[in-house]
Amino acid sequence: MTRHLLSIDDLSVDDMTTVFDTAAEMHDVQRREVKKLPALRGRTVINLFFEDSTRTRSSFEIAGKWLSADTVNITGKGSSASKGESLRDTVRTICAMGVDALVMRHSASGAALQVSQWVDAVVINAGDGTHEHPTQALLDAYTLRQRLGSLEGRHVVMVGDLTHSRVFRSNVKSLTRLGARLTVVAPPTLMPSGIGAWSKEAGFETSYDLDAVLPDADAVMMLRVQRERMAGGFFPSAREYAVGYGLTRDRLATLGADAPILHPGPMNRGLEIAADAADAAQSVVLDQVSAGVAVRMSLLYHLLAGGDVS
Repeated sequence: MTRHLLSIDDLSVDDMTTVFDTAAEMHDVQRREVKKLPALRGRTVINLFFEDSTRTRSSFEIAGKWLSADTVNITGKGSSASKGESLRDTVRTICAMGVDALVMRHSASGAALQVSQWVDAVVINAGDGTHEHPTQALLDAYTLRQRLGSLEGRHVVMVGDLTHSRVFRSNVKSLTRLGARLTVVAPPTLMPSGIGAWSKEAGFETSYDLDAVLPDADAVMMLRVQRERMAGGFFPSAREYAVGYGLTRDRLATLGADAPILHPGPMNRGLEIAADAADAAQSVVLDQVSAGVAVRMSLLYHLLAGGDVS
């Protein structure tokens, strides 16, 4: 495994399998009365988030603490960056305190890669702009494997705001490499430019018609409409988007009863996903949250300690 985790490209299929196997062991820790392992005792992990987050930041913090690491949360608004300090000076100052790992979320694509060249600490990309979110893709794949077993040949349909989604970009890499058949669906205005060439190279399919592909899906992943990243009108109204591309009650009825429903969160209920679908028995949204802690424990362990889990 590489020194940093900046992209799914940093992991081979064997690396991902190792992460999943260790995550399964880490998942058992969540069921214990005392949720502690001594693996990272004496290590310090900084969660540096320049963008708002509930799931990712909290799960990294819990993951570090359950591995006995000292974890510190720093937000962009609570750092000297809000006073005009450069990103380079901020991260170099933090790492001068002797930290072992820096988990970072930033609005600029490529920020994590740049930071990894400035500091000696392990850098984990917790989302950079519209580039990638590798740990989310890993927990998504782990969740699917827990429900479906091998992903080889399984049809996964990913729907929503593909243009602005870093989750989409990381999942394309992880799911196709794990053997899934992937179809991505979006309105033309939210389909990334150049996706035709990319889909041929990476081996996934594209569609503008959700109703045509949904009945054949083994799993469906709904992506959040990222209105905070939209500078213009990408669709006429919320209602029109929901009618065309939302997982509505009627569409839920066409989906196989055993097909898991995923969403990386936070969910815009009534927009990309109806309450009936979000709360359906086949929804694994909360399983994804639980898996996020296990997968991030696994990653912290392998990147900072290595070896076998005891």
